[in-house]
Amino acid sequence: NLTLRVLSRPEVSRLPIIFQTLGLEYDEKVLPSIGNEVLKAVVAQFNADQLLTERPQVSALVRDSLIKRAKDFNIELDDVAITHLSYGMEFSKAVEAKQVAQQEAERSKFVVMKADQE
Repeated sequence: NLTLRVLSRPEVSRLPIIFQTLGLEYDEKVLPSIGNEVLKAVVAQFNADQLLTERPQVSALVRDSLIKRAKDFNIELDDVAITHLSYGMEFSKAVEAKQVAQQEAERSKFVVMKADQE
């Protein structure tokens, strides 16, 4: 689950073209579509763990890509931010189980190393 906050405005000098091609509801027509497009492209570049651990980089990529894409529609974006990022319960439990298993493996290595030293 990923939610974006986007603050936009039309490129004032291009208003007649925007209204002729997209209509008065230009932002409602364009922003959800390009937002989904950009999110899918950026999210595909990271694994699930990286989306959480490298959130600033993910956010910057989303922002830069969305700003470029919006320019194609004469829309300027003042701010783009990831406001919510979460995973489903099953995924969260799987991540937790993996972390517990890794900690157990590290503990076992430590116990073996300690036994070897004695």
